[in-house]
Amino acid sequence: MKVFDLQCAQQHSFEGWFASEDDYGCQQAKGLVTCPMCGDATVRKMLSAPRLNLKSARGSEPSEVPPQGMDSTAQSDGPTAADVRTNAPSANELHARLLHVVREVMAKTEDVGERFADQARAMHHGDIQQRSIRGQTTADEAIALVEEGIEVMPLPWLPAVKETLQ
Repeated sequence: MKVFDLQCAQQHSFEGWFASEDDYGCQQAKGLVTCPMCGDATVRKMLSAPRLNLKSARGSEPSEVPPQGMDSTAQSDGPTAADVRTNAPSANELHARLLHVVREVMAKTEDVGERFADQARAMHHGDIQQRSIRGQTTADEAIALVEEGIEVMPLPWLPAVKETLQ
């Protein structure tokens, strides 16, 4: 299995898993390799380091040793800017999280299309059975639903969201 770091013309980065280099080439030639964020088929391989599964590389976690002259019980004033940058998720991680959430919503809800506002109102008033739905409505209609006490949540629509990635 080959795992390639890929990037579309819009600079979205993502991973692609292929049986071989030839498999990647065939899929790309057929237009099957597309960006999961925007659907762009202009995709190129990026440089990436090989992943080596070496048993010797698997060791115990390094122990936390405070820098010289620091007491391990010393109190700090909170995280520094460097700490925040180090712990912040990368753009790729954020894209992956967004795709995961959107796929989960799509898997666990019924698409009622443009009937969304009517269906939400009918459930709110007890006219039909409660269920998880998704669909489209105008911004004005969404505001009206909220003013009526009906909970709705706008979600970004990613037309290229697929069941599986390349």
